[in-house]
Amino acid sequence: MSDLAEPNIKLTSFSHGGGCGCKIAPGVLAEILKNSNGFPLPKELMVGIETADDAAVYKLNEEQALIATTDFFMPIVDDPYDFGRIAATNAISDVYAMGGTPIMALALVGMPIDKLPLEVIGKILRGGESICAEAGIPIAGGHTIDSVEPIYGLVVLGLVHPSKVKRNAGAKAGDKLILGKPIGVGILAAALKKGALDAAGYAALISNTTKLNKPGRLLSELAGVNALTDVTGFGLLGHMLELARAAKLSARLEMGAIPLLPQVQQLAEQGYITGASGRNWNGYAHDVTLADSITAVQRSLLSDPQTSGGLLVSCDPAAVEQVLELFRREGFADAAVIGEMAAGGNRVEVVS
Repeated sequence: MSDLAEPNIKLTSFSHGGGCGCKIAPGVLAEILKNSNGFPLPKELMVGIETADDAAVYKLNEEQALIATTDFFMPIVDDPYDFGRIAATNAISDVYAMGGTPIMALALVGMPIDKLPLEVIGKILRGGESICAEAGIPIAGGHTIDSVEPIYGLVVLGLVHPSKVKRNAGAKAGDKLILGKPIGVGILAAALKKGALDAAGYAALISNTTKLNKPGRLLSELAGVNALTDVTGFGLLGHMLELARAAKLSARLEMGAIPLLPQVQQLAEQGYITGASGRNWNGYAHDVTLADSITAVQRSLLSDPQTSGGLLVSCDPAAVEQVLELFRREGFADAAVIGEMAAGGNRVEVVS
């Protein structure tokens, strides 16, 4: 925990959910959005809501496309500075997931002014500013409201060459799937909220959620990378399904190959599982086939909501070593091949 913590303030006690676990469940969201795309779309809009991609992309000219995204949530940790860092890292990730370079951010701030000291709110904002500085972008403005629960996040704008945009719809049958970060953030956060996470577990949680997905902009330069997304609130299975549906393919995941954060397996077996994990599973279980050997705990790991999770890459088999080397060079030592894409539509099969 950072030395900027406020020991008498437990930010998570103000919120009914934390991090990307706050997302509306996939099935409910699909129902809300099912009739929302009736407006004529301009030809310059390269990416909209049609495949549930990570960000919108608008072509400015033959050399530049604008990436626009936003993300915000309630506290996942009690330390205000760390909360700000996590929220900012998570928001910026969607630009990297499109293969772009972030250029500017706007802050979204909702705080219970009558309950949180102004010093605490200031530390949340400084945490976000520190990550934006690491990404090389300014926070150029924003909006604030007095709200019941603490909310913080960013609008992030980025740029990418129109030919380098990496959509979630570009996967091809036979592609290998590579995950950039280990999973288990939701489980660690659940244990933290119940006082069961030790200092080493907290350090792993913060390290994972504040690591910027900078490899995304470099992956956009590789011809063998066909599709890119990041794994967040719907869990690995949910975002894998989005990739499969967008490409009209199926995916095969190997449970034993998926990297896990330290302590996650043990904590999950002890019951530290978020409510969002169950809501996620209920939202997409009909499109997932689990091998008989997959346990209930493993299923929970697959649907565990990831706040500021890793990039998920679909690439030609010949590009696997190049992609893994790029990840490792950028400090993502846990990056691993976790499965492959196959013909057939809109399903994920999980084998042991």
